[in-house]
Amino acid sequence: MRVSKPNASGMMEASGALAADLPLPHICWKDLFMAPMPPKPSQANYALPADDALRVQLHNEVHARPSARIRLPALVVSVAVLNEEVSREQELAHLRRLPGHEGLQLADLQDNFLRLRGQDHTLKWERHSEFTRYSLVQALPARVTLDGSPRAAQEMGEEELLSSLLLDRQWLSQVPGRTVAAIKLIMLEHAIDDTHQALAQAARWFGGRTVVASLLGNGHSLAVTDFRLRETGFEHMLVMAPAGTTPTRVGRLSQRLLELEIYRLMALRGLPVAKALAPQLAEGEASLAEVTQKLEAKSSSESELLDTLIHLAAGVERATAQHAYRFSATQAYDSLVRQRLAELREKPIPGTQTLGEFMQRRLSPAIATVAATAQRLSSLSQRIERSSGLLRTRVDIAAEAQNQLLLAKLTRGQDLQLNLQTTVEGLSIAAISYYVISLLLYAAKALKTAGLPINPELAVGLAIPLVLFSVWKATQRVHAKLHSRQEP
Repeated sequence: MRVSKPNASGMMEASGALAADLPLPHICWKDLFMAPMPPKPSQANYALPADDALRVQLHNEVHARPSARIRLPALVVSVAVLNEEVSREQELAHLRRLPGHEGLQLADLQDNFLRLRGQDHTLKWERHSEFTRYSLVQALPARVTLDGSPRAAQEMGEEELLSSLLLDRQWLSQVPGRTVAAIKLIMLEHAIDDTHQALAQAARWFGGRTVVASLLGNGHSLAVTDFRLRETGFEHMLVMAPAGTTPTRVGRLSQRLLELEIYRLMALRGLPVAKALAPQLAEGEASLAEVTQKLEAKSSSESELLDTLIHLAAGVERATAQHAYRFSATQAYDSLVRQRLAELREKPIPGTQTLGEFMQRRLSPAIATVAATAQRLSSLSQRIERSSGLLRTRVDIAAEAQNQLLLAKLTRGQDLQLNLQTTVEGLSIAAISYYVISLLLYAAKALKTAGLPINPELAVGLAIPLVLFSVWKATQRVHAKLHSRQEP
């Protein structure tokens, strides 16, 4: 295996579609695309405060995924696979199957970017949050030309291109993950002064199908594609650039075109979800309207309405938890597509749709559908919350009315209890007075027996009013003392 040799500027010298090679088993992007990094100076060597823990990582993020340097003519094959449930260990094991790279370590994959050099080809591995991309760069076979002859058109066949790959086709078919995008990008030198003639030659490469094309870089190069899948699962793109185009510019152009198509497909992944969610949203909106109508007409009990609202709210929250990330990702990928289109600086060719126009014709409605579905889901959740608030208010009012009724009953009970207590108190005064008078009678009889000249019955009879008054007055004093203790 071979790697590129850095020149004085720190970049790679290229030969054919690749840079000039030196024998090394493998190398990461920092070695290929950056000048040797000086060792980090100690804190005492520069007059700065202590570094933040993330400073170096964040600073080097701008260099995380450098563009390749590609010499024309070149063939670029890019395959993007969903990496859900695919670990780095699985991808590492697959990369180790490449000749000369058996010694790869998991640490080599920690930067989410790795460029491996083979004999006359380069393989780039990139891991993203949802997909992993494998990109093969090699020289375009010499037999593939753009001379307008029937033979040149046949050279564009799938089998012809597949057979020319310098990467094992079986290895490519066993990449872990599920394919989301597969693109063959043919890049060659060709004059584009006569744009229509160049476009006509390119159209023959696509079998006479309707193509879309754009002049890129404000007219510097020409990109042509038909956005159709072949039987092998690949789609084709063709780039024609004039002689003298720098490898750096070709590398940036290939990266933007490939990312444009991959991000477009990733953005569209939210469309099937939005379409599948539409019937559930319609059903939920109809159920909510029915609940609101019953709530207004007071034709159903609060418990029945509450059960319906809980069922609706649970369904909406489940849908939000399942699909909120996909809807947000769709918006993010769409922003990247628009950014890549802006970076291409397209210039239209009269009579032909540009790549951006063709993409946005179908991408924009799809993104609008996803955005509308996300907004619809959020709106349904808010309306359920408002309806729940109305039902809660209705329940609170009913509970308040019941509390008032209960309070009125308690007040009436207290009044009755007070009246009963007053009656009982009157009887209590009489009973206490009776016992006091009885004691006085016994005392008077005892005095008479002792020899005092008194009539016990007469004396006790005369004392009855005094006893009654004294007992009543004592009861009043007890009431006054209790009331004084209850007052703040």
